[in-house]
Amino acid sequence: MKIYTRRGDAGQTDLFGGERVGKDATRVAAYGDVDELNAAIGVAVATGIDASLGDALARIQSALFDLGASLATPDPAHRRKAGVAGVRDADIDALEALIDRLEAGLAPLTNFILPGGTAQAAAFHVARTVCRRAERAVVHLAATPGESVEATSTRYLNRLSDLLFVLARHENARRGVADVAWSRRST
Repeated sequence: MKIYTRRGDAGQTDLFGGERVGKDATRVAAYGDVDELNAAIGVAVATGIDASLGDALARIQSALFDLGASLATPDPAHRRKAGVAGVRDADIDALEALIDRLEAGLAPLTNFILPGGTAQAAAFHVARTVCRRAERAVVHLAATPGESVEATSTRYLNRLSDLLFVLARHENARRGVADVAWSRRST
């Protein structure tokens, strides 16, 4: 099978279920941002993160793929019929459990921090900002009249951005590198 079809050359793409829309459609932007987030997490993983997090991050990447499939399927009935899972409450619970576990090993925050420290932490901070953009795109899609988005989608992305922040701090701490503290610039 060839990787190219030429069907998108005029700026349109197929949604799951058969509908063709412009590549600039709100729905396409939302699942595109989720795809970019998945890639950003892949980059963070490739930097050599804490190996004990590998399975959890693989599950998160799979959940993001499911979320993208759900977003690419506008009709809720077609989602159910096709078995498109999306993300579930259990996925959100897993994020919260990992946040709680990792935060227990971190010093309390006493000020805002800047993205940086180790390469691994910086990569997680980039993933966090991509996650926030994906969340905004999904919120925008959900608010668009006539569009359908599973309620768990925005909750998952909101919690995932929190986890990515904690992962950045965890990567700095495990290497003995202080988080980069923000300080107010003098005027």
